[in-house]
Amino acid sequence: MSTRRRISARISAISESATLAVDAKAKAMKAAGRPVIGFGAGEPDFPTPGYVVEAAIEAARDPRFHKYTPAGGLPELKQAIAAKTRRDSGYAVEASQVLVTNGGKQAVYEAFATLLDPGDEVLVVAPYWTTYPEAIKLAGGVQVDVVADESTGYLAGVEQLEAARTERTKVVLFVSPSNPTGAVYSREETVAIGRWAAEHGLWVVTDEIYEHLVYGGAEFTSIATAVPELGDRVVILNGVAKTYAMTGWRVGWMIGPSDVVKAATNLQSHATSNVSNVAQMAALAAVSGDLSAVAEMRSAFDRRRQTMVRMLNEIPGVLCPEPKGAFYAYPSVKELIGKELRGRRPQSSAELAELILEEAEVAVVPGEAFGTPGYFRLSYALGDDDLVEGVSRLAKLLSEAH
Repeated sequence: MSTRRRISARISAISESATLAVDAKAKAMKAAGRPVIGFGAGEPDFPTPGYVVEAAIEAARDPRFHKYTPAGGLPELKQAIAAKTRRDSGYAVEASQVLVTNGGKQAVYEAFATLLDPGDEVLVVAPYWTTYPEAIKLAGGVQVDVVADESTGYLAGVEQLEAARTERTKVVLFVSPSNPTGAVYSREETVAIGRWAAEHGLWVVTDEIYEHLVYGGAEFTSIATAVPELGDRVVILNGVAKTYAMTGWRVGWMIGPSDVVKAATNLQSHATSNVSNVAQMAALAAVSGDLSAVAEMRSAFDRRRQTMVRMLNEIPGVLCPEPKGAFYAYPSVKELIGKELRGRRPQSSAELAELILEEAEVAVVPGEAFGTPGYFRLSYALGDDDLVEGVSRLAKLLSEAH
């Protein structure tokens, strides 16, 4: 009998997406008749704007889009993404520097696969989105965590990054606004990090998918625009999912130097070929249109953000910094770990999240999924009534801890 493993070591090492797993479990419990409220999924609760849907319907009727198209994206969409990038962040790129991908996750994977050789290190601020570590690992890279906590609003500074840098460091991952914390770097902080990276010849991979979801006095700053001295060592990841409520349409993109984009396009040509043409035409309508739809969503998210943060901070043992962007709160629950609750003593935020799902029928994602145990991520991209009911259930249950 063969002793060779059935599943390769490379793929066996991949963890399931914790956020999607929590969402799936919550939906399964709902389907079984339990009144679960889920704070797990990171997607707007709004429908895709009507004009985007109409563009897709029209495209589906056009025989041109029934055939293969260029692997790197429809030329008209690439041009529109370049124009949108100049409009929204002031960063000038050519269409040849754009690769259209099957959602933001493929852009993340292809960026790291194109830049990293085995052993190359990537500085990643923790808490981090669950997909980054797996993409870095698959590319043969080594993730080096730079841990930020609630004392700094989950922001990392140049000093921390410099302390983590070695001769193997090739890339710094810069994410603002952040998933899972909602942290937003100021222009000054962004410039400082960008100039430090440029000084040391590092690449910057920046995920800008939440660029339009900032609140209060916070402003989105593209590191590519703010630090021109980065030159051709910056790669931008983005997509239509969050801005236009199009998570299921699966259209993202990667912007970078022509040689990097050409190499990533070669990879995509073998991995998936072109993104669905119908979805690409929907994305073309989205990025070419105005931002009125996102303004409406942002207003609702801002209202929910304030409600959620206020309610969470009223729970004994919970501390929640105010998120400035995206649609997540990231409260610390470290004071509750080890306390007795309904006859149990959860020893981790993962165990506490499991208890909450069973006892309060509320789904949250534990901090273990994001590299920092002792926290929860709660999305406030759900209806106002469900939000209040869900956090009220949390408060009622957690108030019993002793």
